[in-house]
Amino acid sequence: MERPVLLTGASGRVGTAILDGIGEKYTWRLVDRQPPPAEYPGETVVADITDREAVAAAIDGVSAVIHLAGDPRRSAPWQSVLSNNIHGTQIVYETAVEAGVEKVVFASSNHAVGGYETDDRTPELYQPESGVVLDGSEPPRPGNLYGVSKATGELLGRYYHDTAGLSVVNVRIGNLTAEHPPANYERGQAMWLSHRDCAHLFERCLEAEYGYETVYGISDNDRRFYSLKRARRILGYRPRDNAAEYHFDGTPK
Repeated sequence: MERPVLLTGASGRVGTAILDGIGEKYTWRLVDRQPPPAEYPGETVVADITDREAVAAAIDGVSAVIHLAGDPRRSAPWQSVLSNNIHGTQIVYETAVEAGVEKVVFASSNHAVGGYETDDRTPELYQPESGVVLDGSEPPRPGNLYGVSKATGELLGRYYHDTAGLSVVNVRIGNLTAEHPPANYERGQAMWLSHRDCAHLFERCLEAEYGYETVYGISDNDRRFYSLKRARRILGYRPRDNAAEYHFDGTPK
């Protein structure tokens, strides 16, 4: 890509994983409320995504957008998710269309489908033999207000794809923690996403051709109840890590 890639929420956990993994492969324009660390590559823009004029200026001249910014708290109150996650995401989409951006990668979340993890399915759901697999074609079923905001972000992408022809991929990110899976935590291991697989997945989101898609962002875990088939087929995603390769204390087997 000759023009920059806009990365919102660049200083967060996902943004850090992306830049650590593929920072040298692209020219970046990094947007965050606070200045990203000095060693981050590219141009930095200190702005709030609810500031339409600031977002429009930041998005001008970019080739693609990876939209991560928002309130990441599972317990975030409604006014915060409404402003930061829903209103801010709508501003990103609207200004992307106005600027002629071709592609937006939206960081959705496992919480957009957390309602599928019902009491009658867990904890068996987190075992390899559960037989329950979500593949991205199922509708959102949020488990909290944060999940509602992510489900709404997915629908905003659908709207702007249908009305403006924008290419959109929603990545329902699993559990991006440390470089190893959470210790003694079956759910976390089922949806673990390693840092290098995260960077590779978002690289594929930038490079692949698609219309409107929803995929799951996890590593190639034995326990997974999220399918990787769509990410493999549509994006060419090839994860290298598996939570089963680690002991519960986080050390490699």
